[in-house]
Amino acid sequence: MLPIVHHPGYSIDWPERHPFPMAKFRALRERLSALGFDDRDDVCWITPAPATSQALLRGHTADYLQRFYLGEIAATRRTPSGFPWSPALVERTLLEVGGTLVAVDSAMQTGLALNTAGGTHHAYADRASGYCLLNDLAVATHYLLAEHRLERILIVDCDVHQGDGTAWIFRHEPRVFTFSIHGEANFPFEKVRGDRDVALPRGTDDDAYLRCLARELDPILSDFRPQFVLFDAGADVHAGDRLGHFSLSTAGLYHRDRFVLARCRDLGIPVAGVIGGGYDRDLQALADRHAQLFLAALALNPECCRSGKG
Repeated sequence: MLPIVHHPGYSIDWPERHPFPMAKFRALRERLSALGFDDRDDVCWITPAPATSQALLRGHTADYLQRFYLGEIAATRRTPSGFPWSPALVERTLLEVGGTLVAVDSAMQTGLALNTAGGTHHAYADRASGYCLLNDLAVATHYLLAEHRLERILIVDCDVHQGDGTAWIFRHEPRVFTFSIHGEANFPFEKVRGDRDVALPRGTDDDAYLRCLARELDPILSDFRPQFVLFDAGADVHAGDRLGHFSLSTAGLYHRDRFVLARCRDLGIPVAGVIGGGYDRDLQALADRHAQLFLAALALNPECCRSGKG
């Protein structure tokens, strides 16, 4: 079975012209349904619960969480996250992080699981940033360290924007390796040094991107020998993305995602995937780009869904 985590609460009522496409989570769920995912007996849909304060406190400070819950981060209209604060936003953010926690738990059991949200890698332990209120990757990684007693976790961040918040949170944690492949002239404009950062120029296409990914990922897998991989499959590397400035095609997205998932499968490493960034007012086109992660997972043979040890 391929566990896929989704909650209808990932999408909430949202300002019509806000640059963040909040409705994309609903559009992705509809796209997966249209692609036949609901009719497959090898797909298991899971509805997550909101992340608990206990889980969040592993990745965020108590002071920041209090401000997040109470809305003090919204003292001005232009908040650090870029979002207008509301109780509904708090609830959907907790569901998103809860979804990634369920995905990592499921991947520990089956070898592979996906969340139809997540990848909020700009959030720091003590503040929001760049459309990210809470860092689901960091919270899930801390959960794996604490609850599953893992000792080597790799975060593969293929979003077009560097995962600065994740890199900062784990800057002194040898059990976590952060690998980010991103645009050099894109947000955040002041990068935070991770364990391995690869910055690519504007206009990077399928061939250049995929060659770079293969060249970089294989040595990391060989040297670090992760027991778990968290994969941020940002769709904002697509040529049609408003904020990406790369030139990958939809086929390029598919090959990227299949490459990462297949490498983990071949090495017997459990992997949880999240969808990361993607910005387009054409929700159908955007949903199709995000759907490539899920299609890539299904394309792997059944062995991909058996857990292994790193």
